[in-house]
Amino acid sequence: MLGNFDFWLLLFLIGMALVALNMKDLISAVLVLSAYSFCMALLFAFLGAVDVALVEATLGGGITGVLLIAAILRMKRRSRD
Repeated sequence: MLGNFDFWLLLFLIGMALVALNMKDLISAVLVLSAYSFCMALLFAFLGAVDVALVEATLGGGITGVLLIAAILRMKRRSRD
């Protein structure tokens, strides 16, 4: 069963996902999603799945964020907004 901290962390994660979906700037959205992955890693660690937390922090927060930012910076099209 989820504890008090786990419940608030889960609500915070839902809020971060909604913020990332509503962002206009792609780099800011990637940064929010990277923070989301690190919070997910924290939740996995509190639930006792330390190995899953380590993989989530490494792949979800680190490598994916760097690759997405590199891809965004290499694009030539810019938004009119």
